[in-house]
Amino acid sequence: MYRTRAEQFDDIVLDAVARLEPRWESELSSVEFAVQEVPEAEELADDAGEIPLARVIPGTPDRGDPNHPATPVRIVIYRRPLLARAENDDELGDLVFEVVVEELARALGIDPDSIDPEE
Repeated sequence: MYRTRAEQFDDIVLDAVARLEPRWESELSSVEFAVQEVPEAEELADDAGEIPLARVIPGTPDRGDPNHPATPVRIVIYRRPLLARAENDDELGDLVFEVVVEELARALGIDPDSIDPEE
């Protein structure tokens, strides 16, 4: 069956998350993952020069207000910057996994080595 490059990339992100599930299932249950083509313009406004590969959007707690429901933490992975840094699919898979580990660690407030000690 034919899959677009965008769908194939989504699968790579899902595979990266699945690799972490055996150890981090409960933490991952409160995190949403999304793929976006490129970062938003405001993320590129600083002079750091580097294009971000992903970002964490903090969630909001449940305050019992139906007008402002709780939202989960969201990790957004940027497809085009990652594709530009990888020379092949194996390298892309490794890079996506590394970014998922780093962003999950940032979302949980822990060291990335705690997420995946082999990284």
